[in-house]
Amino acid sequence: MTVLTAEQVQALIRAGLPIAEDIELCIDRLDAQGVLARVPFHTKLIRPGGTLSGPTIMALADAAMYAVVLGRLGRVEMAVTSNLNINFLVKPKPVDLLAEARILRLSRRQAVCEVSLYSLGNAEELVAHVTGTYALPL
Repeated sequence: MTVLTAEQVQALIRAGLPIAEDIELCIDRLDAQGVLARVPFHTKLIRPGGTLSGPTIMALADAAMYAVVLGRLGRVEMAVTSNLNINFLVKPKPVDLLAEARILRLSRRQAVCEVSLYSLGNAEELVAHVTGTYALPL
């Protein structure tokens, strides 16, 4: 298995998922503890009421899970989301949104992940909490 860097994982995700390029997804950190991913704040991502849209938040969470799987297993582009559960907790601030993802359990067939999402500068207040499962190719 080839270990991938944060930059390599970001490039893989952006190449394979055009929406990642549209939302300017960044993988800021990838290490043994997990992944720190970010979507820069932009007015094109807000919904009525002036908050980041739910699809933007979910896209960041899903991409962070994919990144942590790629970071742990290498090039497994055919790993796919089989479950994503999200709890929206507070309205995000009009700043970059960050996602910290980690693998809770890894088996031959699946990776169970957890993601904590928060506004830049306010890691103590979660915007959303996500658990999800990635099905792994055989």
